[in-house]
Amino acid sequence: IDRALVDVMALYRDVLVLPELYATERALVYGLGRVGDLELHVIAGPGPDVSAQHHFALQVGELEATRTQLAKNGCEIEDARPVGGRERFFVRDPFGKLVNLLAHTS
Repeated sequence: IDRALVDVMALYRDVLVLPELYATERALVYGLGRVGDLELHVIAGPGPDVSAQHHFALQVGELEATRTQLAKNGCEIEDARPVGGRERFFVRDPFGKLVNLLAHTS
C-alpha cells in the first residue's frame, strides 16, 4: 500500500474518527452524519497547489482535543480567526488537501 494512502487513512479514520464506508483503487470514502446522508471522497493523486484555499469543513465536538490529536500525529496546525460564532483552524491532509476544523464557542 502506498505510504500516502496509509497516512490519509490514519488521518480520516483513526484521528478524525470518520467511518470508512468503502475504498476503490483511487478513492477512500468516509461517512459523515447519519448513514447515507453525506459522503467524503478522498481521491488519491498529486496534491493541489499548497497556496490554494479551497477546503471543506468538519465540525467537531472538542476543538482543542482534535487540535492536540492532530498535532500529535504530525499535522501542522494553521490557526484561523473565528467565523460564524465558531472557533476554527486548518490542517492539510497527506495529499495536501486543506481541511477546516471548527466548533461552536461556549
